[in-house]
Amino acid sequence: MNKKIKIGIVIVLLLIVGFAIFYINDYYHAEKIATDSLNDNDNVSVIKTSNGMLFDGPGNDTALIFYPGAKVEYTSYAPLFMNLSEQGIDSYLVEMPFNLAFLGQNSADEIIDGGNYSHYFISGHSLGGAMAASYVNSTNKTDGLILFAAYPTSEIEKPVLSIYGTNDKVLNLEKYNESKQFMDDNLTECLINGGNHAQFAYYGNQSGDGVASISAESQQDQSVNEILEFIGDVLK
Repeated sequence: MNKKIKIGIVIVLLLIVGFAIFYINDYYHAEKIATDSLNDNDNVSVIKTSNGMLFDGPGNDTALIFYPGAKVEYTSYAPLFMNLSEQGIDSYLVEMPFNLAFLGQNSADEIIDGGNYSHYFISGHSLGGAMAASYVNSTNKTDGLILFAAYPTSEIEKPVLSIYGTNDKVLNLEKYNESKQFMDDNLTECLINGGNHAQFAYYGNQSGDGVASISAESQQDQSVNEILEFIGDVLK
């Protein structure tokens, strides 16, 4: 191998490594309103775990495990799950490797195997929802699946709650509608009028998303109410 070829290979490798580093570090960061929710209050203790955060509220029977969207800092979702935990559903926010849920699809195993709740639900936003759907398919450790602007790619036998906003321009509605065949009679669907893709969390505007006509607080409050009703129906 001559010297020019060796130099060429080194240059290509350096470009690949440089791009990978740039891609990994280019993600949506949690806004201050989200990080302010990482403090204990009178009802909820925020506990750092080995793979994320636990919002430990007054409930002790049921927990929800959440996978964040692709390239979104997991703490961006703190306000929604602080709210949910205050109302009796303890919540685990999973910190994914490099903020990519497909690198941590089985992260729920560690939580469930080391936990002491009677019931677990798994949830996720966008790519995180797709990975949560894959997890619920591959195990029998959860009671149901909660999707935020996401869809499965194979049959789901557990109860499913699907939540998305009418102004969401990131969710592929054609593929979403096709995926309903995989959920069949197990699906409970909630459309949030005026909601978009990003406002389930606080990480700013997402590229390609629609403009929401309601506040993030309203979108998240409606989501929490739907989750509480869904879990109540599943467990009654």
